[in-house]
Amino acid sequence: MRSSEMQCEQAVGPLVLLLLVWGCVASGTESSDYSEAEVLPDQFPSAPAEPLPEFLLEPEDGFIVKNRPVQLRCRASPATQIYFKCNGEWVNQNDHITRESLDQITGLVVREVDISVSRTQVEELFGLEDYWCQCVAWSSAGTTKSNRAYVRIAYLRKNFEQEPLGREVRLEQEVLLQCRPPEGMPAAEVDWLKNEDVIDSSQDSNFLITIDHNLIIKQARLSDTANYTCVARNVVAKRRSSTATLIVYVDGGWTEWAKWSACGTECTHWRSRECQAPPPINGGKHCSGGMMESKNCTEGLCARNKKISVEHASHPLAPGMGVAVYTGLVVALLLSVVMALCVGVLAYRRRCRHLHGDITDSSSALTAAFHPGNYKPPRQDNPLHPSAPPDLTATAGTFRGPLFSLPQGVNDSPHKIPMTDSLLLDPLPSLKIKVYNSSTLSSLELPADMSLSDGEILSLKSVGTVGRERDYHSHTMSRESGLSTSATLGNLGGRLTIPNTGVSLLVPPGTIPQGKFYEMYLIINKWEKTTLPSEGSQTVLSPVVSCGPSGMLLNRPVVLTLPHCAQLDTPTPDWTLALKTQTHQGAWEEVLTVGEETLSSPCYLQLEEECCHVLMEQLGTYGLVGQSCPPRPACKRLQLALFAPRAPCLSLDFSLRIYCIHDTPHALKEVLDLERSLGGVLLEHPKPLLFKDSYHNLRLSIHDIPHTYWRSKLLAKYQEIPFYHIWSGSQRPLHCTFSLERASLAVSQLACKICVRQVEGEGQIFQLHTDIQETLLPHSPLPSGSPCLPSSQVGPYAFRLPDSIRQKICASLDAPSARGCDWRLLARSLGFDRYLNYFATKPSPTGVLLDLWEACHQGDADLVSLATALEEMGKSEVLVVMTTDGDC
Repeated sequence: MRSSEMQCEQAVGPLVLLLLVWGCVASGTESSDYSEAEVLPDQFPSAPAEPLPEFLLEPEDGFIVKNRPVQLRCRASPATQIYFKCNGEWVNQNDHITRESLDQITGLVVREVDISVSRTQVEELFGLEDYWCQCVAWSSAGTTKSNRAYVRIAYLRKNFEQEPLGREVRLEQEVLLQCRPPEGMPAAEVDWLKNEDVIDSSQDSNFLITIDHNLIIKQARLSDTANYTCVARNVVAKRRSSTATLIVYVDGGWTEWAKWSACGTECTHWRSRECQAPPPINGGKHCSGGMMESKNCTEGLCARNKKISVEHASHPLAPGMGVAVYTGLVVALLLSVVMALCVGVLAYRRRCRHLHGDITDSSSALTAAFHPGNYKPPRQDNPLHPSAPPDLTATAGTFRGPLFSLPQGVNDSPHKIPMTDSLLLDPLPSLKIKVYNSSTLSSLELPADMSLSDGEILSLKSVGTVGRERDYHSHTMSRESGLSTSATLGNLGGRLTIPNTGVSLLVPPGTIPQGKFYEMYLIINKWEKTTLPSEGSQTVLSPVVSCGPSGMLLNRPVVLTLPHCAQLDTPTPDWTLALKTQTHQGAWEEVLTVGEETLSSPCYLQLEEECCHVLMEQLGTYGLVGQSCPPRPACKRLQLALFAPRAPCLSLDFSLRIYCIHDTPHALKEVLDLERSLGGVLLEHPKPLLFKDSYHNLRLSIHDIPHTYWRSKLLAKYQEIPFYHIWSGSQRPLHCTFSLERASLAVSQLACKICVRQVEGEGQIFQLHTDIQETLLPHSPLPSGSPCLPSSQVGPYAFRLPDSIRQKICASLDAPSARGCDWRLLARSLGFDRYLNYFATKPSPTGVLLDLWEACHQGDADLVSLATALEEMGKSEVLVVMTTDGDC
């Protein structure tokens, strides 16, 4: 309105002036004051013409980061109207936000307008041209157009086009570390890190970062021995290249010769020199040539005496002396023969005694097989050969009366099994009992038609050995401290967790039939007691885990969580991953290949960066394997852990052990337990290492040892662990030992470097400064604040989502929606949509999705992430329930 009033004033102004003048003229004809000299001008002045709009602010290029829209703004004066045009089409007037003001200096109208450009608008543009917008402003004099502003979707690829490679260079040699950052929009800016510190070439002129992002070290210094990383960043993300380990070495050089020594009794004197100008550093070559030099110090005056001595030494022995020598030799030979015969006779007699004892024991064992079950063999007094307990498995037995009878006497054990002389399990031929050696684990497999009353506990504890046939897994499933857990679970479900290993089993509510209870277990199989699931070029990526009892009928899937060490931060798949299970005969079979699921696939595998969650309906033994997917080689995440003997050290010898293990909590726990039994202590927090499928070995070397006080017993320049030993995962745990010797017991300080790197690959450097006599506190391998979960949780306490909320969410989302706002949208929001057909085959797809959500958020599961997904779906009625009934 203000602009219209101003325009009216400008248009009416000349008319008012004309009327005023006319009025003056009209009245002047009758006035005596009128002067004929006063004449009206031929033309009257008009209002100044309005100029074309001028842009005070033009729209600028923008980038859409993830799903955040871009705001475009322009400002022009004078302007009666101002609008945006994008890709040749006018933007709807309702999408403009317009502001108007008055320039205090010129008095002209200033208009400003904003619009938002979304990711969808940019993606819907077809053609080769980028999405662009420009402002058009109007005034009474005409129109003016602004420059074009381009809106692009920002991104940054994950793979570097070229990564820096580790090298070993001489002192003062020029070094070139190349880096070509990932493709991105906008183009990525590049920084270089030296041991995680940003390199500033303006502060250190020895570094030069070229226009194509390469790093040049003009003259390599010893202080330049470090880990170098290329970091690319733009508005979207930051990417790190693989770390390149640069080792600057120095070849040794001699000092000048020391002064000659005094002339000795041998008519010679000598002098020495040391390889200390400079000393060899970081694996540099040792000085060539001798450290000592000697020569005649009498200018030849001792030559005659030497000749006489040589002639005297070569003169034959006197006849009498020769006989004595030969007699002594014969006597010594005879004594040797006699001693050898005595040793042989003693050994033979001892062997006969052992053979006699073995035969006696064997005969006893043979006759014992014919004794009745209650026979007690006679007691023997020989402590070296104690009698073995009777083998009760030779006598068959059966359960007398009902198998599981709830009413029991006061003194009866709930798991006592009476035995008789009839055939074992004759009344129940379809009942299969599995007994695991050296443990209390057991499982029952019942036929489908066998019904048991509510409250019957399907478990066998401390059964012992039943029959001569043992289950195949009896050797791999022995329960060991820290590697297993178990609990009795029923219809309410629960969760089994092996602490500090990343392994857990979630049993959702309703998995076990109402009124039934099972003794469920979860075990990590020790590597030396099981066959590995890898074959050919495959590598083991997770611990081999058994859960049971096997053959147990489940009403819905359980979720097994396994940690893995596959590096997965690449946009294209570098891995072909497969889940395998072990049959009762010990063979491994492939359950599924990730990305190749079908409707017949019995499992679903949800893959995360450091672990995977397996939805399955058959308990057993499982492991994750993988192999490289051409053309790019895959990488495994490893950990390097440095250990030393616990102080104080009472010997001159001192050893450093470096383990190369999978980057999983279980692998680190296994090494910590091993070193604890050996009396070792962790010196530093484990360092990560990416190990590439490139057939190159892992090289370990030790440098900068203070040779005045310490000496390395390693004869070679470095040690290597073969590539296949690491990649196959069949040898665990792998380590190298550096044996050192100190000059005296008074030496306690040790400072050195240990370099570990894959040849033509990544590496790490340990900077060691320690006092071997000082008691060190072991480094905690777990980050501070990491949750310590209980080994088992039973019933509702095992789940973050209350059952009432779960049921209402399932009721709201299970039914298909024409708008797609059902369980499928929930799967997409939670990131569980890789293969939706698996969930579609379940009676309650939403319930299975919520089970998977519980497993993925173990330890940190709050309802915010789930509430956010439901809010994005527009399920406000469910949010109200979660707010009132849950803890959001």
